[in-house]
Amino acid sequence: MYLILLQYIRPVAAIEHYMAAHNAFLEKQYREGKFIISGRRKPRTGAIILCKAGSRREVEAILAEDPLDKFQLAVYDIIEFEPNTFEMADISS
Repeated sequence: MYLILLQYIRPVAAIEHYMAAHNAFLEKQYREGKFIISGRRKPRTGAIILCKAGSRREVEAILAEDPLDKFQLAVYDIIEFEPNTFEMADISS
């Protein structure tokens, strides 16, 4: 399992221009079962994504499809971890 910390490196106005394409990228990863949860950071400096993948290389390949990566609008910190305790009931706020 991987926690991805996405950090914008351009102004939010530049990010907004690509948000529809970024959301389509997210939807594709959810359909393929790779992304489990995602959301904007507060304050709006980026996002957090929980990703299920077999290797760091796979995560990097997935992120290379993100328009925010393709157009050098964000950088990613990829953290691998082994989940051993979790509760999914009522996760939304």
